[in-house]
Amino acid sequence: MAGYSTFETIIPVRPDDIDMNQHVHNSKYFDYVLAARYDQMERCYGLSMEAFLERGFSWVVRASYMEHKRPLRIGDQAVVRTQVEEIRSHGVKVGFTIDKEGDQKTVAKGWLDYVMVDVEAGRPKSIPEDIIEIYSV
Repeated sequence: MAGYSTFETIIPVRPDDIDMNQHVHNSKYFDYVLAARYDQMERCYGLSMEAFLERGFSWVVRASYMEHKRPLRIGDQAVVRTQVEEIRSHGVKVGFTIDKEGDQKTVAKGWLDYVMVDVEAGRPKSIPEDIIEIYSV
């Protein structure tokens, strides 16, 4: 994931994240990445999701991939690192790793392919140049 900045968000594992196998349910890992991206959009890029919505834009997931390596359990904290891998005219591919805080072992990794949409029309929208510049750090 070279070329763009990597940002980090720490997310505690909550009791309601745990499944019957006593570890974080697989569906929660994408929730962790989404929460990290919302945090990083505002804190690291200076452009919150609310700012996108005010401009009439939103992001939708076109495709996603995740590889699970090992579990997180209650009491653990997930260290979610994301990085823009590619910027296209209508979308952004974001890579991520989720590590366990403490031993820093990777528990999951993957990517999300987002498409920018016009909220009103519900159709793909070209990413404005100022947003491309902000995401190119």
